[in-house]
Amino acid sequence: MSPTIDFNDRALSLALARVSEAAAIACAPLIGRGDEKAADQAAVDAMRTQLNSLDISGVVVIGEGERDEAPMLYIGEEVGTGTGPGVDIALDPLEGTTLTAKDMPNALAVIAMGPRGSMLHAPDVYMEKLAVGPGYRPGVVTLDMSPAERVSALASAKGCSTNDITVCVLERPRHEDMIEEIRSTGAAIRLITDGDVAGVMHCAEAATTGIDMYMGLGGAPEGVLAAAALKCMGGQIFGRLTFRNDDERGRAEKAGISNFDRVYTRDDMVTGDVIFAATGVTDGSLLPGIKREVGAVTAETVLMRSKTGSVRRMTYRNPTR
Repeated sequence: MSPTIDFNDRALSLALARVSEAAAIACAPLIGRGDEKAADQAAVDAMRTQLNSLDISGVVVIGEGERDEAPMLYIGEEVGTGTGPGVDIALDPLEGTTLTAKDMPNALAVIAMGPRGSMLHAPDVYMEKLAVGPGYRPGVVTLDMSPAERVSALASAKGCSTNDITVCVLERPRHEDMIEEIRSTGAAIRLITDGDVAGVMHCAEAATTGIDMYMGLGGAPEGVLAAAALKCMGGQIFGRLTFRNDDERGRAEKAGISNFDRVYTRDDMVTGDVIFAATGVTDGSLLPGIKREVGAVTAETVLMRSKTGSVRRMTYRNPTR
């Protein structure tokens, strides 16, 4: 085991695509079957098996919860053969368990990898998030702005009316006031029931997805995964941890966080070069879902490297026997 071995992102990228593919394919038989836990467990098991076949000395920094809460791929778990470079891994084997169980759009298997120490060890608490795609000056929108001010600022930067802005928001009771304020500007809202990593990624491909900005309160671990995606795709994301009780503050302290009011940028959450892979589980705006037919299964993956800015879309078809 040697964390000093160079992180060869090019050599590891295709291997990472196989990891997300395996997770997506494993839970495919459970799409639309109504069993969230079974789908998630199938994805977790497959992703862990693939990770442990890689010549890496990996540590899961964003995973399936704390060690006593998750049977596999918990935060701090070591994966890989232990013979390769030291790497940080952020993952969500099934981002959108409810989406999968109900056969709703935009469920993904997601994983990111970077050199050891390159990713924020985000505790399992809420994070206030704000994201826009590439092409805008730094800080064109900020967390200190009101939702309406953000819409106006982005419209001005884009050279359009606020009526031409679309914001992606998780459909939750906690967002009702924010949704009302956004709509008061004339902007449209794309409500999503789950899957805010995909929601943030939509901003980076606004011409395709029609989404200009993401905002709202969601999981901090998903914020780091989203930052890894934008590190490759371009764009800005800002995050600020929020706490509901002392237990959650304790989780942050355990993760090494002392400044509870800090606003994290994309490059604060992911400090080094990263590779990112996502495989579609159900059909969505970013990727088509798993296709099962008699004798074969087909998956589509997007694979990205921040070092080069390369984006690959790959179709994998495997005969079933």
